[in-house]
Amino acid sequence: MTDHNSPAGAVGGGQPSGHPAPFGHPAEQRGAQQPPQQQQPQQYSLPSDAARAQVAAAWVRRAPQAAVPPSQAAVPTLPPRSSAGSGKDAKKEKRERARAERKAEYERKKAAREQRRTGGKPGAATAAAGTPDGATGTGKSFDVPKAGGRIPSGRRTHVALRATLMIATCALALGSCGVMGLVIGKSGAPQAAALDAAEAEKYRLTRFPTQAAATFAEHYALLCLTYSPQTSENRRKALARFASAGVDADCGWSGDGSQRAVVANWDGTVEKLPEYGEHGRYLGIQVRLSDGRLTTLSVPVYVKDLAHGEGLRIAGNVGEMPLPARGPVPPVDEDDQVVDDVLSAQLQKKVLPGYFEAWGRSDATAMTRFTTPDATSAATSGLQSALAEPQVNEVQALAPEGSDDGDTISYRTDQAVQARVTVDWTDADGGTVRRAYRMTVVNTEQGWFIKDIRGGVLDPEGGAADAGEATPAPEESAGAGDDAETEPSTEPTSEPTSKRDKESAGGKKRAGKDD
Repeated sequence: MTDHNSPAGAVGGGQPSGHPAPFGHPAEQRGAQQPPQQQQPQQYSLPSDAARAQVAAAWVRRAPQAAVPPSQAAVPTLPPRSSAGSGKDAKKEKRERARAERKAEYERKKAAREQRRTGGKPGAATAAAGTPDGATGTGKSFDVPKAGGRIPSGRRTHVALRATLMIATCALALGSCGVMGLVIGKSGAPQAAALDAAEAEKYRLTRFPTQAAATFAEHYALLCLTYSPQTSENRRKALARFASAGVDADCGWSGDGSQRAVVANWDGTVEKLPEYGEHGRYLGIQVRLSDGRLTTLSVPVYVKDLAHGEGLRIAGNVGEMPLPARGPVPPVDEDDQVVDDVLSAQLQKKVLPGYFEAWGRSDATAMTRFTTPDATSAATSGLQSALAEPQVNEVQALAPEGSDDGDTISYRTDQAVQARVTVDWTDADGGTVRRAYRMTVVNTEQGWFIKDIRGGVLDPEGGAADAGEATPAPEESAGAGDDAETEPSTEPTSEPTSKRDKESAGGKKRAGKDD
């Protein structure tokens, strides 16, 4: 900015580039253009308002003109008049202006912080704006809510309120879940069965430690039925550790003769001992003697501590009882079971003899020739030479469901077939024993292979073949739905080798249908 009060900025003096030409006579102008050494020092006075107006008009003429409406005069605003003070005063004034600007900026930021702290309410901002610069006020500003409105609060109050509401909601939810869990758990808990004394006795639902008392009674039965004159003293001492004081010290032995019990087992019978209530029971113990005879002893046992099974005593003398009665066994319904004679003969001649030979010796290498890759451990373990010289006596391969006698049966690859096998073995003493097996054989592209073997085969005639009962006549075995013309086979057979041979000897129920 040019200082118009300086000699360089005086009217008619040397102007910088862009300033208007000096005013006055051309001669004065020529004189103004003389070298500085020929010019006489002149005293310039401050321009008047008229001179400043002329300078402004000259600026307007020399400056680029823009399209201005005729009714408006493009008169620029003159720069403010600069004081003629020293440079030190100008710097001081500049520092004062900078300080004032910083203070105004601080006040502005302070007002903004105050507005944010009060929640951004317009009243607070207005109060802050109405306070003079540098004044903080003597009281705290606050808003008065409308009738029925909400009292304004700060940010901290809102945060605390939200946190309180969140905690209360979580606590209510957890309490509801806990109450529902208790209700569901209580409703799902198993209720105690309301059984009377008879049902509890039937299912043995008592606190009496039956298994511990049965083991105690088994040991006592072995001592009781084993006696000889040479071991009488030791036997009496051993019996005294089991029995109470009033029980016979010799367990009924008179001192003559000798006997030895081999094994004793609880037969499952329990009878309540009325004199002792829940603490006493009569237990049935089966004892096998060295001569092969089997008998049953009824042993009274008392238990002092029912919870832990402690304090056991033989509470009385034993009594020898007959064996439990045997129940009848119903016959097996084999109407839908058809035996494939062709497959049975093939297994009996080509597959099973070699397998049982290797299975009896537990020869793992030889058994791999007869078993499938997924064969069970029973089919691949063997008897460890406990039995030897197997002879496959009978094989019954059961045909698939839906097959009839006389049909030509074909098997697909990987189809499994059940077979009942009877084998005669030679035991360690050289005797012959017969054992029956249930086997699973699988058809493969290389032939039939064994997958599984299990011991035991049911008696197809059930209780009719029980020892001590007469075997029913052929006509009695026939079903009620058989035809009257059916005549059972009367040809003698010394040893049936298949299911059809058995049915021919005893009367075949399906003979009428086959005819």
